[in-house]
Amino acid sequence: MFNFFSTQNSLRPGMLVLGLMLFAGMILLTGCSEASSQQTTQVKLVLTGSSTVAPLVAEIGKRFESLHPEVRVNVQTGGSSRGVRDAREGLADIGMASRDLKPSEQDMQSFLIAHDGIGIILHKSNSVAALTRQQIIQIYTGKITNWKTFNGKDRSIVIVHKAEGHSTLELFLKYFKLKNTQVKPSVIIGDNEQGIKFVAGNPDALGYVSIGAAEYAEKHGTPLKLLPLEGVPATTAAVQQKRYPFGRPLNLITTNQPSEWAVRFIAFTQSTEVDDLVKDFHYVPIH
Repeated sequence: MFNFFSTQNSLRPGMLVLGLMLFAGMILLTGCSEASSQQTTQVKLVLTGSSTVAPLVAEIGKRFESLHPEVRVNVQTGGSSRGVRDAREGLADIGMASRDLKPSEQDMQSFLIAHDGIGIILHKSNSVAALTRQQIIQIYTGKITNWKTFNGKDRSIVIVHKAEGHSTLELFLKYFKLKNTQVKPSVIIGDNEQGIKFVAGNPDALGYVSIGAAEYAEKHGTPLKLLPLEGVPATTAAVQQKRYPFGRPLNLITTNQPSEWAVRFIAFTQSTEVDDLVKDFHYVPIH
């Protein structure tokens, strides 16, 4: 490589100036090349909302990025209500909701990407095999407080409840015809992962989470079990067969004028190209 800064006396001043100009040009071209490279990764899609939908969408996002290197998909949780609100206010390109849109949200549009259900979970070591709908209501309202009532151990029931803003809470209250003020929780958690971890770490706990999330955790060795509801097992198969009484849709939410990249991403999430990912998370594909 030619040394522009050689200390040999034979280097004339004109050559030194020319060398400096060439060197500066190389730096400028390198900078332009880096800037051009950065510009190719400037497209960013932000999705916020349901903690049930988020893990699936994050994996779909990785596959979408591999097909479109110029796009980065940023997935954040916070509950279905946040997803709808952020999409409406322009804080997210797409919202995520594990429920249908409410009457007050009809200015938005939803896109179905999978089906799921909500199941009651216990620690795997708990001997209780089933609870009736009325018994679940009595537990959550504080009328039954000990597992010995169901021939379990003489231990207090630890009631795990969802924080407001999560569709799982809203659907739980609706299904069991309860008001949130009637519930007497021991612990309040946010997303499904928190609920699963808490129940898996506490043999006396009872909670409710996404069936898909619970089945996925069980498959990977987490010590919990799903209870049947109204005599129907809480499984993905029962949801798919439409036998399970506590099902729900998993949706993506946008305004009526989503961006071009949002439209392309949503189309990808609804395609057969991601059915394997939907099944991997123990949700039911839409096809």
